[in-house]
Amino acid sequence: MASAPSPVASRRELLGQLIRFGLVGLGSTLLYAAVYWPLATFVMWPVLAVVIAFAVAVTVGFFLHSRWSFRGHEKDEDAKTKAQFLAVQTAGMLMNAAFTWIAVDLMQGPTWWPLVPAVLITPFLTFALNRWWVFR
Repeated sequence: MASAPSPVASRRELLGQLIRFGLVGLGSTLLYAAVYWPLATFVMWPVLAVVIAFAVAVTVGFFLHSRWSFRGHEKDEDAKTKAQFLAVQTAGMLMNAAFTWIAVDLMQGPTWWPLVPAVLITPFLTFALNRWWVFR
């Protein structure tokens, strides 16, 4: 029977996951911004642009997170894992849509304003939910 990892090993593993998640998240955030900002500024209602940009970023993020960020904690990519990942990402998308609606529609700010909380708040929530619920 395998013994539980030491507290130091557990912290090191968590730090590694956080770093990998951050790198994938940075790439996903840049991809999200690259899709969101032009659509929101020139093409459509910014809240709708959030949905499209999130769909693109989530598609890429799922594969990178499941195979690299949380490696060693992946479950079989069954329907339950995919549904849990989708639920977490939907929560993140709804947060970003709310940030966008408040910043752009209510406050009449520029379309880049909601990118600030989308980068500083949403990734930490989705990391925690992915780590402790989806890829545990």
